[in-house]
Amino acid sequence: MTVERNIDTLDKITDLKAFERRLTEVIACLQPATIRWRILLAVVSICTAAGAWHWLSDPQTSAVSFTQSLWNHPYFTLASIILVILFVMGIHKRVIAPSIITARTRLVLAEFNMSCDDTGKLLLKPRPTTNT
Repeated sequence: MTVERNIDTLDKITDLKAFERRLTEVIACLQPATIRWRILLAVVSICTAAGAWHWLSDPQTSAVSFTQSLWNHPYFTLASIILVILFVMGIHKRVIAPSIITARTRLVLAEFNMSCDDTGKLLLKPRPTTNT
């Protein structure tokens, strides 16, 4: 009886280790792409902010029509269009993809009195004690 229980326990431990290994692998594979998306978003945001500064500080901006003002500042116009396209394509989700996966995994693991860190390592919580 104890031998069967030990084998069952070893199977559970092996399954947990395999799950942890796969989770850390998935999160680690997402990190390089996430960093690239974050860099792209930062660069485009900085370009948009710099273009907006030049656009707003130009004295002709208030003297001409809105469309003419945009034509006078193609740097701001192009950066703004690219930023909107990136958000429509879902860059806001790609920038935080590993966080989304770990948050959803934590929700599921909470039912089993477990959690995980940001790298995907499993954390066993102490068993709740019942006072009876």
